[in-house]
Amino acid sequence: QVPLMESGGGLVQPGGSLRLSCQAAGVSLADVAVAWFRQAPGTEREAVSCFDAGDDRPYYEDSVEGRFTISRDNAKNTVYLEISNLTSEDTAVYTCATGQVPTWAHCLLVPDWYEHWGQGTQVTVSS
Repeated sequence: QVPLMESGGGLVQPGGSLRLSCQAAGVSLADVAVAWFRQAPGTEREAVSCFDAGDDRPYYEDSVEGRFTISRDNAKNTVYLEISNLTSEDTAVYTCATGQVPTWAHCLLVPDWYEHWGQGTQVTVSS
């Protein structure tokens, strides 16, 4: 098992921002694909942002492009997801996951390749 721990969720007003963290123990996040997923009540889980293994180029799902920023701090073995201009549609449980996503696959499009998942952190956007 690769423990993954998310933090940083909470209750935020519309228009606000926050930063989620995903810290790993037991594997270097720089060596595996890392993705942030979210799942709102009554919806399917969707990948919103990711890094391929060994690559710092970020990928974003179209609907969050421009408001979400994924980054990593290899020294802390942590991947972050900054979300700005939050709306009620961002309310969801946000979960990070890691896996050996093959090079022929896009890290946003292959959720079944992610082997390790965190427990998730709740983000609620409400006034």
